[in-house]
Amino acid sequence: MADVKYFSEQEIAQHSSENDCWIIVHGKVYDVTKFLADHPGGKKVLINVAGTDATSKFDAFHNAGTLEKFGPGLYVGEAGSPPQANAAVEASNEEEDVSGPFGDLVPFGDPSWYQDWDSPYYNDSHRRLRARVRAFVEKEIMPYVHEWDEAKQVPRALFVKCAEAGILAGICGVVPREFMSIDNIMGVPLDEFDVFHEFILADEFSRCGSGGVLWGVCGGFGIGLPPVLLFADEVLKRRVAPEVLSGKKTICLAITEPYAGSDVAGLRCEAKETPDGEHFIVNGEKKWITNGVFADYFTVAVRTGGEGMGGVSLLLIERIMPGVKTRQMQCSGVWSSGTAYITFEDVKVPKANLIGEKNKGFKYIMYNFNHERMAICIQSTRFARVCLEDAIKYASKRKTFGRRLIDHQVIRHKMADMARRIESTHAWMEQLLHQLNVMPHEESMVKLGGPIALLKVQATQTFEFCAREAAQIFGGLAYSRGGQGERVERLYREVRAYAIPGGSEEIMTELGMKQSLKVAQFMGAKI
Repeated sequence: MADVKYFSEQEIAQHSSENDCWIIVHGKVYDVTKFLADHPGGKKVLINVAGTDATSKFDAFHNAGTLEKFGPGLYVGEAGSPPQANAAVEASNEEEDVSGPFGDLVPFGDPSWYQDWDSPYYNDSHRRLRARVRAFVEKEIMPYVHEWDEAKQVPRALFVKCAEAGILAGICGVVPREFMSIDNIMGVPLDEFDVFHEFILADEFSRCGSGGVLWGVCGGFGIGLPPVLLFADEVLKRRVAPEVLSGKKTICLAITEPYAGSDVAGLRCEAKETPDGEHFIVNGEKKWITNGVFADYFTVAVRTGGEGMGGVSLLLIERIMPGVKTRQMQCSGVWSSGTAYITFEDVKVPKANLIGEKNKGFKYIMYNFNHERMAICIQSTRFARVCLEDAIKYASKRKTFGRRLIDHQVIRHKMADMARRIESTHAWMEQLLHQLNVMPHEESMVKLGGPIALLKVQATQTFEFCAREAAQIFGGLAYSRGGQGERVERLYREVRAYAIPGGSEEIMTELGMKQSLKVAQFMGAKI
């Protein structure tokens, strides 16, 4: 770029005092004079390297996100001489080059097809999407994750950015074309968008290393909106879907109660019809509701009939309705997801807000469970990769007893155990994603419910194992929030948020085998 300034080592060395302090990090020159007082390690740390290349010292104590966040405001130019002009400049509108390896190429830090391995699941459309999502996440999300996590909220502006990029529509599980203001999802035409495109969106988004940010933006949305799109009448859909898909308003799914979690049929939140038959009066409580703190709409499971699954309905309740109260729950992890305790006290809901038919809600809830659980599998598996990737990068520069950590056999064995769990989980996940891609939904609900339930157990246990092993490699850095061990520390806290919601390990293990046996008997298995 013509407006980039270049400085020689001699020029940079002249800026070496407390009143004029420049440093070089990864070939870029930063004026940190005004940052001295704000530096967490004290100003002398920076003054001691003023006018020099501080890359090695920076890498020893900071992660890449620190530079991405503060660097742009301190950047003054590049170290060295300007590059020679290249006459063969590509046209700006030329299609992206998606050939060859992609990413940092850290062993097992990305799926194998990122290293240009052949795969039957992906084409150039998937490769282009992969690059676009990574660029979006690295610019708009990763520099701010720690800040949002500590604040326990994500900015409303992020919803709009994700909507404009097509991310919200892409992770919905149902491409709601009639309610979208764009005709593509990050450049992928709607007619070409498949399960593996959605997988890439969720997988690359998960590289931010925060379940809180993921669930804050996509969690409630991805499970709260599909029932509306699939089962609500046209009037309700047209009133709610466009503003949610545009990021202007948010939605969540409210099923779990203090009395009922995985046992959905046992919920107690009650909706009684008014004598005139025009409204429901809702009373009850919901607990651990993702996005509930800030959601504008609540897709709520209520009891409208007798006991059991046959008496459950879905209602769309709106925050502006009198009697709706939410409060933030103090949880171990996923802080920025807005986990809420909700109370409904004599909330008057128009009958027009009934989603689908009365007493058919249990069926509607089950309809989306495979999609929800697969999303948890995708996120958990990428989080496991994040732990391994960060551990490899850290162990490659940290020295103990005169050797890098990665040169110790016991550390490499930890990494090997992490890698084999991740790769086997990922392979099974891709196989099931392919079935979801080609199998009719009604058939997949029956045939894939058991395997996906078992995959959730496998993925969350792999995540838990990798978070622990990475924390051991990082040592004390994985015990403090922020800094080099930031992602590992945060993810270690968030393991339970993946092992329990969407069906606990115990429930999933039982469901997985029980349902698989039923399907096998139906297919004629000789057992």
